[in-house]
Amino acid sequence: MRIDRIGRHPQHIPALAAWHHAEWGALYDDWTLDAAASELDDHATRTSLPTTLLLMDGEDLLGSVSLLIEDAPALQDRGSPWLGSLFVLPAARGRGGGRILVDAAVAHAAREGVALLRLFTLWHEDFYASLGWQVEERTSLHGTPVVIMSIVPAERVAHTEPPPHRVDDA
Repeated sequence: MRIDRIGRHPQHIPALAAWHHAEWGALYDDWTLDAAASELDDHATRTSLPTTLLLMDGEDLLGSVSLLIEDAPALQDRGSPWLGSLFVLPAARGRGGGRILVDAAVAHAAREGVALLRLFTLWHEDFYASLGWQVEERTSLHGTPVVIMSIVPAERVAHTEPPPHRVDDA
């Protein structure tokens, strides 16, 4: 497994947009499949925020994570930027791909000079806590309970070994 930029694999944008929309579409007002694809198309044009990193196995897409300026408009008053859209295909789960993606995103945020990175999660508070994320707040998004968590990327990167699966810059 390796981490790569979405811009190197634009052929995966339609499938990735479908995964994201199916997983989180109900949390957002008027967020269509076309809007999800458009956001990913935009991410494919940049390496700075906002962007998306992919978990690849050869040419097979296994998952993704995004670094976003805004994740959920209803939570934007909490600050920016956000880690979002962590997704690993069900068949690829349980092999550490989620951890690889989060570590790569946090390292990328540290290189970008992000002072504080946030996320919200519906179900995976313990997973993120195990990676050094701290609970900031428990709230709801469109009636769905969520936990807002944060991490200081530079501190996390300084306290961990370099990720074995860095983004391929070649």
